[in-house]
Parts: sequence; structure tokens; C-alpha cells
Amino acid sequence: MGEPRRFRKKYENPFKPWDRDLLMQELILIGEYGLKNKRELRRMATFLRKIRDVARSTFGLPPEEREHVSRELLNRLYKLGILPEDATIEDVLKLTVRDILERRLQTIVFRKGLAKSIYHSRQMIVHRHIMIGDRIVDRPSYLVTRDEEELVRISPRSPYANPDHPIWKSEVKVEGE
Repeated sequence: MGEPRRFRKKYENPFKPWDRDLLMQELILIGEYGLKNKRELRRMATFLRKIRDVARSTFGLPPEEREHVSRELLNRLYKLGILPEDATIEDVLKLTVRDILERRLQTIVFRKGLAKSIYHSRQMIVHRHIMIGDRIVDRPSYLVTRDEEELVRISPRSPYANPDHPIWKSEVKVEGE
């Protein structure tokens, strides 16, 4: 018997996949955020595209329905930490893929100083050294909410939790040595 789940693509390819400028921008983002491949980048781009589509569709709705849909969208983006609390629907249209990539667990672990590089943060997450609250998260692409951001930490069972671990030793050489 085979796998009962039906796997579906969670991303869309760009309209011009071989556009030189697009390829260079993608390579820069992949290097800057330590992504494994372009599929991860395109997943985030599709996520952003769907959010922006909802924001654009609100302009054609009646005023009371527009208010309801835009409020729900803005609350969701606020909880994800993508937009500030006083944002408007026009701010949703100004979002970029970088704003989404900044909310990934891999980026937050690196920005908090729990890892030495963006690639090291990915390895720590995949090897189950990172916790959010009481649970271990092993997905680098996990979108961290605003509430969970301060709960990101190294697992107490991890060797990295030991302050004598070689990675935490100072790399500064004293002059004269």
C-alpha cells in the first residue's frame, strides 16, 4: 500500500524563471538567509503573494466587509511579527520577501546570538538543539510569532547548553602571545 497523503507543491515558480536580475536577487537572498535551495525562497515568496492578494482584494469589498477582512489580516500579520500594531492595509502591499525571511526560526536563532553563523543556526535547528518554550523545533523554516520570539533558546539537553563548550570560548587573542 502506498502513502495515503497527497503531496502538493507549496510554492509557485516565477513568471520569468531565467531572468538574470531575478536569479541574482535569489542568490543574494539564499546566501544572506542561509536557505538550502530556491524552493525555500519561493515558498516564502508564494506566502507573501497570497497575503498581498488578500490585501488587494479588500479594496473591491463593501466598507464594512473590507474593515472586517483587513482587520483580520493585519492582526494575523501583527501576531507573526511581520507588521507593527498600527499598520494599515497599504503597509501590507509594501512588504517584501525579506520581511518574511526575517521571521524564520533560522534567522531568529542567528540574530539572537545563539549560533555563530546563519548556516550554524540551521544545523543547530535540524540537529534538535533549539527549543521554543517547552518543545524542540527542528524546522528552520518555522515562522516564529511575536509571542514565541523571547521563548527561543538552546535545549538544556544539548551540548551547546554547557558554557564550557568550545564554541562559546572567546576567540580573541591577547597581544604578545
